[in-house]
Amino acid sequence: MRIFKPLLSLLLISTVALAQKKGAPINIISYNIRLNVASDGINAWPNRKDDVKALVKFHDADILCVQEALPEQFDALLEKSNFDVVGVGREDGKRKGEFSAVYFNKDRFTKKDGGTFWLSTTPDVPSKGWDAALNRVCSWVRLFDKTNKKDFLVFNTHYDHIGVQARIESAKLLKQKIQQIAPTLPVVFTGDLNVTPDTEAIATIKSFLSDAKEVSEEPAYGPTGTFNAFNFNSDLKDKIDYIFVNKGFKVQKFAVLSDSKNKRYPSDHLPVFARLWF
Repeated sequence: MRIFKPLLSLLLISTVALAQKKGAPINIISYNIRLNVASDGINAWPNRKDDVKALVKFHDADILCVQEALPEQFDALLEKSNFDVVGVGREDGKRKGEFSAVYFNKDRFTKKDGGTFWLSTTPDVPSKGWDAALNRVCSWVRLFDKTNKKDFLVFNTHYDHIGVQARIESAKLLKQKIQQIAPTLPVVFTGDLNVTPDTEAIATIKSFLSDAKEVSEEPAYGPTGTFNAFNFNSDLKDKIDYIFVNKGFKVQKFAVLSDSKNKRYPSDHLPVFARLWF
């Protein structure tokens, strides 16, 4: 079929105008990278660190939210990257214990504010909440996107793996804090929530945010489940890792990334990915 030059020019102009109207997308990954413990043997962090970093780079993450990062892992993700980061160790609010950190492309984004609170009745100090087995935190950052000329916020957390009540109460606290810190701006909330979608803890979050998987414009890609326990033959049926957004974002794509190497996953969780538009 022959397309006349005036028509072709009009189509090109329309395509460019549409792209400019939508702005540049933001790629975000949430990833429980599994803490560094020697007992993991062949799956210990030193044997998979490079694979985790390669995955993040290959998928062009503008923002990376991680859970279970110990200080040496927290540092490793910054090495030879264009990331800056927000996060503290959950034990002392400094460097001790696991981080739920938010990394962001420092060439594209400018940090305007940020912090960490604990999932407990005393969120401003290192503490353990309700029936939780461990201290749990949420780290957050307010960013200015120099490409799209817009502010937005990212919240990242890791709910307790034991305390049922702690997960329920953590969701209520997160709702309160997010609405308090970001009452009007676009918001992304990510994390390993240690619960499946049919639970009260998820219902609380979905009362004011949307699961990126459910509102993606394109069909979700990859398996349903996100926990693999370093078992390459896992049935991957349980979804416990999430990306949520408010109405300030549209979700173009969502995926659970099942990347592997030599029949081994880079972590005992699969990362979740979303491409967002303002």
